[in-house]
Amino acid sequence: MCGRFTLTLTPEETARLLALDAALDAALGLRPRWNIAPGQDLPAAVQESPDAPRTLRNLNWGLVPRWSRGPADGIRPINARAETAADKPAFRDAFQRRRCLIPADGFYEWQRMGGRKQPWLFRLKDEPGFAMAGLWETWTPPAGSPLHTCALLTTDANDLMRPIHDRMPVILHRADFEAWLTAAPEAAPALHDLLRPYPADQMTAWPVSPLVNAPSNDGPQLAEPCEPTDPGEQYRLLD
Repeated sequence: MCGRFTLTLTPEETARLLALDAALDAALGLRPRWNIAPGQDLPAAVQESPDAPRTLRNLNWGLVPRWSRGPADGIRPINARAETAADKPAFRDAFQRRRCLIPADGFYEWQRMGGRKQPWLFRLKDEPGFAMAGLWETWTPPAGSPLHTCALLTTDANDLMRPIHDRMPVILHRADFEAWLTAAPEAAPALHDLLRPYPADQMTAWPVSPLVNAPSNDGPQLAEPCEPTDPGEQYRLLD
């Protein structure tokens, strides 16, 4: 699964990554974030048709299907398995019609080590940022404002990721952005070919502080390489 990620790119870098208008990015108030967590709002690129403009929308992380009775109606999934999302009732309609790109420059995963979990940060080696495949929905209450929500797609872990966890987010190649956003519903089954593990040799990873465990913590110190000095929770920065 993917339960935390970072987005510390400038608005201009995010705009270039997603082929957006930088002024629009800045207007949405993008700021560096080192610990984006479920239940929080995050930016995502959407494009409702091939001829429509690609725009950035704030989505709340934890998908609420449009047919749901509301956010309190059961569990809000933060991830959807790429292998089955097209067939699951909670994701099926979004997979056909409402796909998005979620910008990031790193994501966290936790490795079990005895009785505790060690967080790791994963990034691309030669790219400042990347886009993860997502699905989004709009739930409209009887009264009040619509709620826009999303979930990240996950796939099998690559060789770098596998010792830490057996799943990883789907990181899309830039050449596939257009197809992912604009494929018609009848063409959606072919999109499964895009939802594959990202090449391990193009990624890097290092252990980080357990400070990332608390969603309230944020700041560049969360992404700094660390190692345990004993079986407890004391860590020191790696040189």
